Amino acid sequence: MTELFNKFYGQIAQNRLAPWLELLPAQLNAWYKDSLHGEFKDWVKNINLLPEIEATGVDISTQVSVGSGTSMPLGLQKKTKHHLMQLKPWRKGPYQLNGVFVDTEWRSDFKWERLAPYISDLKDRYVLDVGCGSGYHLWRMKGAGAKFVVGIDPTQLFLAQFWAVQHFIQNPDVNLLPLGIDDLPELKAFDTVFSMGVLYHRKSPMDFLQQLKRQLAPGGELILETLIIEGDENTVLVPQGRYAKMRNVWFIPSAKALEKWLEKVGFNNIRLVNIDQTSLDEQRKTEWIDTESLEDFLDPNDPSKTIEGYPAPLRAIFVANT
Repeated sequence: MTELFNKFYGQIAQNRLAPWLELLPAQLNAWYKDSLHGEFKDWVKNINLLPEIEATGVDISTQVSVGSGTSMPLGLQKKTKHHLMQLKPWRKGPYQLNGVFVDTEWRSDFKWERLAPYISDLKDRYVLDVGCGSGYHLWRMKGAGAKFVVGIDPTQLFLAQFWAVQHFIQNPDVNLLPLGIDDLPELKAFDTVFSMGVLYHRKSPMDFLQQLKRQLAPGGELILETLIIEGDENTVLVPQGRYAKMRNVWFIPSAKALEKWLEKVGFNNIRLVNIDQTSLDEQRKTEWIDTESLEDFLDPNDPSKTIEGYPAPLRAIFVANT
């Protein structure tokens, strides 16, 4: 699997991301040495056992799919589903892979449909997705015309899931690296940076916003999607303990407070383009996760509140420029 990184090095050596090569190979070599054990090794074995199928009928413009229900014999479909099931839980999607429907916990296509009308045309743009999960939105970004797409997420399972999807789609312009934002130098090379569902997991949200800004080329665009709460520009929820059973939720600002944060770190042309209450249609249990989901995170007697008594998840999308 390391050859995927070698291909990536060769690609960026020829484009505007070339300065990253001063740091990146050493980082990924260190990561690889640390990952050669435990579950990750088993996940890679399952990826290597997936059928070798030519990438035909690829659609990443209106969904993320390859082939059709008749593109692979039933036996190979069963084999494919078995090996993909070994990579559970599948959080973000869905994916249609040669007749196997990976019905992920989140309908990430719903989020894409909400934000797509408000972002700049991605045609020929260099795009970074920070905290990209298994990479569903990376494919949609490429499908929207992006020239080169890079996702970063340090979670090993998400990388394995991305590799499994890439096994079938085979698009060299879509890449996922097992890194966090703290691992990135100040590249100032991306035309568009996405960050969706990450801000509230950061202990220092202001530092995080500054890190996002450092990846953008002059005049670049940030798409920031995150939890918010209702309130004025001074309203910020600091959960005690868990929020919706999540341990690592540090700060949830109001939309007005978040706009002030973006201004403070130097973004301009800030627009709040969407507010949406997370629904049980968008986040739910499926056979692909084997864990709890939104219905378990809400108060059974009052779904407007989390199980801990906080306001139920409300999500906003901001667009801003450098």
